[in-house]
Amino acid sequence: MNPILHSNILGTGQPLLILHGFLGMSDNWKTLGSQYAKAGLQVHLIDQRNHGRSFHSEEFNYDILAEDLKTYIEAHDLEDVIIIGHSMGGKTAMQFAMSYPNLLSKLIVADIAPKYYPPHHQFIIDGLNQLDFDQIKSRGQADSELSKYIPEIGIRQFLLKNLYWIEKGKLAFRFNLKVLSNKMEEIGENLSATDQNTGPTLFLRGEKSEYISPSDNEVILRHFPNARIETIDKAGHWLHAENPVQFFNKTIDFIKS
Repeated sequence: MNPILHSNILGTGQPLLILHGFLGMSDNWKTLGSQYAKAGLQVHLIDQRNHGRSFHSEEFNYDILAEDLKTYIEAHDLEDVIIIGHSMGGKTAMQFAMSYPNLLSKLIVADIAPKYYPPHHQFIIDGLNQLDFDQIKSRGQADSELSKYIPEIGIRQFLLKNLYWIEKGKLAFRFNLKVLSNKMEEIGENLSATDQNTGPTLFLRGEKSEYISPSDNEVILRHFPNARIETIDKAGHWLHAENPVQFFNKTIDFIKS
């Protein structure tokens, strides 16, 4: 029996499963999650394997991440699920839609296309691997050390949310840095060229993001012929955090339609 993914469940109603991106965790979606719950959905904020409070494993690819989701849905006896996936979570959600279409009611993919992305997080992984928690004894110290490798404060704050006290006086990351460092290629992997899901699908791209370009519309519609592709204004790749009002409105309209 596969281990069950850790989640935080809010509200009651039709199940909405939310999947974070690479090096993220379910907590990143808490604010939006409570809004969806208020709108009458049962929201499952999920930590994917090797992230957040979920189990660590040497195995890590989209087929396995999609299977984790199937195991989770069966363990919680869910039907007619809606899934929102951001970035890496969007790839998991797309793979799930291909592998288990009968378990899915609607799919929302946030700022990622069904195509190959070359590894581009290396500087982040390199910076994280430089942190020595035998020497670092506070979050402030971790931030100042990480700033040598990652100047953008927003990215550092996002990463340092993963810090916790593994024992008294000893900090650690919740994500499995060793495995994720070795599986960088998997993060950008493509979907199988022939896979298709004909269910209702919404792709949201950030206006200032380069993850989905107009030239990707063709590949999106090949895999998801029933997809709508819309833009979140004044937002980059973190579109749900940069323009949460528009993100919520577009997604809830699609869910309720």
